[in-house]
Amino acid sequence: MKKIRRISKDEYFMNIAREVSKRSTCTRRQIGAIIVSDVGEIKSTGYNGNPRGMPHCEDIGCIRDDLKIPSGTRLETCTAVHAEQNALIQAGTNARGGTMYSTIVPCPICARMIMNAQIRRVVYSGDYSDKAGLDLLKQGSVEVVRLITPGERKKASSSGKKRR
Repeated sequence: MKKIRRISKDEYFMNIAREVSKRSTCTRRQIGAIIVSDVGEIKSTGYNGNPRGMPHCEDIGCIRDDLKIPSGTRLETCTAVHAEQNALIQAGTNARGGTMYSTIVPCPICARMIMNAQIRRVVYSGDYSDKAGLDLLKQGSVEVVRLITPGERKKASSSGKKRR
């Protein structure tokens, strides 16, 4: 009998977060996040985009692009709600003790919200120019895990770089 490779729970939930990101209305970057309970039940999902009732950037354009604002700076200029924030809003107190899966490093604002929601673990896959959120999470005793995807492993090995 041929043995199949069963993906880990982290890979499984990150794949779902990637699917959620496809609902994003941001023209710069599509981000997805999900919150999972300690017993593996999905409590909420979130993706980045403008608040309900506002026109979306995919329809009206991006203010950050118009003003030539680099990634990771002047976050207050953007009217969008981050994927992590939307997932936290949807989960409410059901987030407590859970794991957040995010397709990107949480920004410092999201990190503070994650800590206040009492998320115990954050698993992320994509990079972000501002890594201060990671430092905040670690200071707040939130376990932080970077999930290296098979595609990233393949790129790293073909370029001669080793990754953990």
